[in-house]
Amino acid sequence: MIFPILIDAPRRVCAILLLVGMAGFSSLPVLAADAKLRVLILSGANNHAWQQTTPVIKAALEDSGRFSVDVEENVAGMKPQAFEPYAVILSNFNTFGKDASVPVWDATMKNAFIEHLRKGHGLVIVHAGSSMFYDWPEFQQLACGSWQAATGHGAIHVDRITFTSQKSPITAGLEPFWIRDEFWQNTGVAAGAKALATAPLPISSDTSVQDPAKHANILFTTEAGGARGFAIFLGHDATAMHNTAWCCLLQRGTEWAATHKVTLPPAKDWPATQADAERMAK
Repeated sequence: MIFPILIDAPRRVCAILLLVGMAGFSSLPVLAADAKLRVLILSGANNHAWQQTTPVIKAALEDSGRFSVDVEENVAGMKPQAFEPYAVILSNFNTFGKDASVPVWDATMKNAFIEHLRKGHGLVIVHAGSSMFYDWPEFQQLACGSWQAATGHGAIHVDRITFTSQKSPITAGLEPFWIRDEFWQNTGVAAGAKALATAPLPISSDTSVQDPAKHANILFTTEAGGARGFAIFLGHDATAMHNTAWCCLLQRGTEWAATHKVTLPPAKDWPATQADAERMAK
């Protein structure tokens, strides 16, 4: 009886390996989910309607199939280890108009944030998501820019966005587009930030009066100390965020901030005309 047992031993080993392999295959969906780039949205306070815009931002990223997104609405209560799982920290949060003497984060939190980004991770700023931490140079540098004393904007309206000659995988292959939005001018831009797109610059409170020779930069990237920053100063409200070009730029900019590469394609329904933008704003 010993001889048959020995003969069957290799078969039993193979059966065991097969069962282990099958168990491994059963975990593949989990591995696939984990392969998505993880994004943490900072929210819960903003001088804009974050209750409406944060869900749109989350949906825009998740709809691409490239990201897994969490939202943190208690930013002041975060702990240093909270950043660890995420390839990108996205700010739809600010303290604009609040008492600046009340700190959001202490020195330990600020150090944890910067050190996390310097490990090759990214910061994404949406519209007014950098209107805070004005006394924190490392944040302002990676945020690309922020609202400053000289910054302003005209009335919300539909206008055409064009891309600069700067080379970037975020804007490669994209055509100019139209969007209904609020267009900042005289934004406080950080040293080293690269401008990727511009909007016409009004020369009066009447937005129809424009100087064709002047433009306001509204899309930026930067790199510093191993970290990457992407800022899109478009996206005043949920209506603007439903523009497919805005969603495309958010997705591609977030992927770049996470990986330094862009694999996501341009949006199929591109707002190439004023009528397209007005349709998307309804």
